[in-house]
Amino acid sequence: MATQYGQYGDYRDHEDHLGRGAPGAPESPGDRSRHGGTPGAGAGAGGRRRHRLPAALRAPVEARAWREFTYVLLSLPISIVLFTFAVTMLSVGAGLLVTFLGVPVLAAGLAACRGLGAVERARARVLLGLDVAAPEPLRPRGPGALARMGAVLRSGTSWRHVLYAVLHLPWAVFSFCVAVVFWAYGWATLTYPLWFWLFPLYGGQGGLQLYGDEGHRVYLDNPFEITVTALVGLLFTLATPWIVRALTTVDRVMVHGLLGPSRLASRVVELESDRGVVVDTAAADLRRIERDLHDGAQARLVALAMGLGLAKEKLREDPQEAARMVDEAHGEVKTALQELRDLARGIHPAVLTDRGLDAALSSVASRCTVPVRVEVDLVERPAAAIEGIAYFTVSELLQNVSKHSGARSASVDVWRAEDRLLVQVSDDGVGGADASGGSGLAGLAGRLDAVDGILVVDSPVGGPTRVTAELPWRGGE
Repeated sequence: MATQYGQYGDYRDHEDHLGRGAPGAPESPGDRSRHGGTPGAGAGAGGRRRHRLPAALRAPVEARAWREFTYVLLSLPISIVLFTFAVTMLSVGAGLLVTFLGVPVLAAGLAACRGLGAVERARARVLLGLDVAAPEPLRPRGPGALARMGAVLRSGTSWRHVLYAVLHLPWAVFSFCVAVVFWAYGWATLTYPLWFWLFPLYGGQGGLQLYGDEGHRVYLDNPFEITVTALVGLLFTLATPWIVRALTTVDRVMVHGLLGPSRLASRVVELESDRGVVVDTAAADLRRIERDLHDGAQARLVALAMGLGLAKEKLREDPQEAARMVDEAHGEVKTALQELRDLARGIHPAVLTDRGLDAALSSVASRCTVPVRVEVDLVERPAAAIEGIAYFTVSELLQNVSKHSGARSASVDVWRAEDRLLVQVSDDGVGGADASGGSGLAGLAGRLDAVDGILVVDSPVGGPTRVTAELPWRGGE
């Protein structure tokens, strides 16, 4: 494996963390404690700039708050257009179903709603930073306009777009009213000390009227009341961005759930991608086996046959030379047998099939250049495919420990957590592991991902290194 490790490494933490205790690895059987990654320090950690003001104070003047407020303001007129168009087209189409015009009108309305949904996804991407993929395209069952109309009417995505157009209007009205009221009252009262003089100058009253009836009126006109009004406005102004953010959270859910691809379609795309990874991996393994046979055992066996032929010719003329050549051929036989054993072990070791992960991993650990503690805590054996992936994952990781880690000891832990098989390889080497694209560990992560597995790397500079593989548990037959 060509992966670099430790201080020479280019590993990088896999982006899809476990979701339970990420970015660290899951709990190991030794300490059962979560181990998170070491966060970066300093202003540049994580690529984020450190601010002097806390988020609560700078939120009203941040660009994000104004973008979200703009989104809420635009939602009302846009949702009115969407609602009116969707309801009109559905009503007209349903009313015309008794004639031949109803189906084309309904199909045109659904297709137009899909187009308006693309506009909404673009608006959410620009103003909310929400990147929602386009839904799956239409798949007509044949050529022609009728087939395309049938595909539009059968598509669940089209009807989800219509549902969005109908449901978004009441929410847009509510969020518009709340956001505008809080924003207007907040900034108006915050800036009241700057413009309260307009009331006595142009309105004929002392200030902003707080209360009034036929016999009594209360105006905010003295310095104390003006100051309290500004402080209340400050609270409103600081709270408004978070209220608007909470309102746009509902919009995010609606856009993602109704205008994006369905879970089934996303899963199909994921499985198609995983199938491609499996096919590519299998082809690469076949090429590797063919290369190893051609360049290794096959070449030695050819040399062995030639050597035995020469020894046969020398047998009568020079028995001592023939004996020497036979002795060399015997050494070549031993080497060829060892290469064949290694090649067979790389395909699928017999000890794994016969005795399971505990014995197979112990065999791998015995060939490592550093002492390795192996602990397998499994009541039953997983499926053969999952067992094989776990074995080869540990094998590759221990090869890197031997070659690049500079470790003095390592450990391998295997255990089951609910419906997942967890494999963890740790060492006390120099650390700095980084699973960047193109590295051997990145390829290993791709293989795990093809079976819904996850690879997590926790390797701060200076060590120790902990690599955890999570695989789906499937019981053996």
